[in-house]
Amino acid sequence: MNWPMTQLRFDPLLPWWAIAALAVLALLVAGFALWRGLRGWAWRGLAGLAAALALAGPALEIGSRTGLSDIVILIDDRSASQTLPERGAQADGAVDALTRQIAALPNTELRRVTVGDNADGTLLATEMARAIAAEPETRLAGVIAVTDGRLHDPAMLPASVPAPVHVLLTGRPQDWDRRLVIEEAPAFGLIDQEITIRLRVEDQGAVPPEAQTGSVNLRLSLDGEDEQVVAVPLGQPISLPLTLDHAGQNVVQIAFDAPAVDQPGNGELTDRNNAAAISINGVRDRLRVLLVSGEPHAGERTWRNLLKSDAAVDLIHFTILRPPDKSDGVPVNELSLIAFPTQELFMERIEDFDLIIFDRYSVRGILPPDYYANIASYVEGGGAILVSAGPEMAGVESLYLSPLGRILPARPNGQVLEEPYRPRLTEEGRRHPVTAGLPGGEGEGGDPTWGRWLRMATVTPDPGAQVAMTGVDDQPLLILDRVGEGRVALLTSDQVWLWGRGFEGGGPQLELLRRIAHWSMKEPELEEEALLADVSGDLSVRFTRRTMSDAAGPLIVTRPDGGTEEVPLTEAGPGRFAADWTAPEPGLYRLADGDLRRVLALGPAAPREFEQTVADAAPLAPLLAATGGGVAALSDGVPDLRTVAPGRIAHGRAGLGDWIAITPREAASVTGLERRPLLPGWAWLLLVGGLILTGWLREGRAGRGSGGAPRAGAGAA
Repeated sequence: MNWPMTQLRFDPLLPWWAIAALAVLALLVAGFALWRGLRGWAWRGLAGLAAALALAGPALEIGSRTGLSDIVILIDDRSASQTLPERGAQADGAVDALTRQIAALPNTELRRVTVGDNADGTLLATEMARAIAAEPETRLAGVIAVTDGRLHDPAMLPASVPAPVHVLLTGRPQDWDRRLVIEEAPAFGLIDQEITIRLRVEDQGAVPPEAQTGSVNLRLSLDGEDEQVVAVPLGQPISLPLTLDHAGQNVVQIAFDAPAVDQPGNGELTDRNNAAAISINGVRDRLRVLLVSGEPHAGERTWRNLLKSDAAVDLIHFTILRPPDKSDGVPVNELSLIAFPTQELFMERIEDFDLIIFDRYSVRGILPPDYYANIASYVEGGGAILVSAGPEMAGVESLYLSPLGRILPARPNGQVLEEPYRPRLTEEGRRHPVTAGLPGGEGEGGDPTWGRWLRMATVTPDPGAQVAMTGVDDQPLLILDRVGEGRVALLTSDQVWLWGRGFEGGGPQLELLRRIAHWSMKEPELEEEALLADVSGDLSVRFTRRTMSDAAGPLIVTRPDGGTEEVPLTEAGPGRFAADWTAPEPGLYRLADGDLRRVLALGPAAPREFEQTVADAAPLAPLLAATGGGVAALSDGVPDLRTVAPGRIAHGRAGLGDWIAITPREAASVTGLERRPLLPGWAWLLLVGGLILTGWLREGRAGRGSGGAPRAGAGAA
């Protein structure tokens, strides 16, 4: 629609002060003439003002305007929470009905904005602010949001909107939900020390009577094993004690079953927020290591230097300098030696140690047989022992001949080989994490580039033991074994110190000994049978399966919805199989390959969309109040759309249901502009000249009238 628009404009020929001065001068002249009684004073004043007005350049500005349509913004929330029962159908019906009603309004346009899923939740406020900013303020007639009200960016809501904002609320009056809330959980915890997780189970919405039980059974498991059931009260914060039993990632899974209800369709909205997975990194406070050296020798300080260089290790080191059978004639009261506290170390406080190392230790009457038996029981119960043997292993003082022999992974043959040899990795050694990938282990032609050792004892390994390295004529050099819950490592040579001295180029002495020690203490990164998951992106995962077998997989992945899929693994190196995989959604995933199980948490177990699920328009209430908008529940039907004048009530309830309104803005844009002088220049000259002439004539006519009759006394002159 077009209509004209006329305005008076000025285009002065002189500065405004000069024009004002001329007008003032004209008024002064007119005033002076009035004071003198001149009859043409008014005409003189009008002539001056007309001249001033002509210099001001008055002109008529004639423009044409075109009316602009009003704009209504329709925000369609299609986030994950809108997939809950009936909400999708309600949103579809509301959007279709509003689209038809807005299309039927004259001079009105619709702007539809769809809000989808986002890693940060429902960003409805951000999309609303962006859509409002993109439209001219003078054309915005209203904003309508079809949503469940569960937005996660309330700080982004605009402070004010020049039109009413309405919310069409999805959901049902009977909606309710029960959710698990983790109030506090540590990011790490010390192994074998108690930590606490604070949580609560709460209800929201219209909870049916049969579900108001007052308590719920909570299921707890660590790394998917040994599930426990604990009854906890509803709505009250509780503290759950937990003890981590291994280093590295510990996944704590907490869940409860969906409550049972009598009527179908009256259950809780979703069970996606009934579980949570918490990743807690287990760390050791201090690694306590007992090192017992049977006698001083060239490699004794190798172990000491290794263990003392690690700030996380508390080392107790004893060297047997004077065994009981030694007779040197020195009185006992003149010796400066510390007595070996065998009772305290091997009977009373043996459980305090994470690892016991026997370095060239001989059975020479220092420890009674019961002590060796107690050490063996310590290993079978979960402890670790490492034996670094020398020639004594082949003699009558061998540890194998003590009660400790029942847990050693090899039987001595009674022979010591005194000849140079180069340690080599076996097939098992190339796969085992303790020796796999040792620097220099695979040189040109597959031969190691390490320096040679000069001595070793020969042994026969047990059938279940793993031989990782060999020496002379492929004799076992490094043997690893598991005994009960514990671990045993046997090194049949005391020559590893040659690598540290750089003999013939040396070798990875510290790395090898470090791996042996930490494998003995069950460090997760050195487990030979392990299932690892490295999360490289939001949902991108690299699975790594370490195994001593020739094949692995496929990996069975159980998704949060209970479905499963197989992920094939490909060989990535000796003893390692890997696969890259992308999860379909955040949540808790269970991995299985054979007897190995693992729980993987990608993002929160319950996405933000399902943390709070009962529809509620409270986050939008301040904006609705500021703009005069209202809330209409779609469970009662789609409201009618009306138009009202700005400042009037924009929502209400009629006999047939709710109604909402928009405010027409009647905005327009200028499409043409023409400027015409109020009078042409010659007309101004005629006007000014005519006024001056009229004033002169008025004054002249007055003079002739008074001169027609001679004045008295003129004849006498």
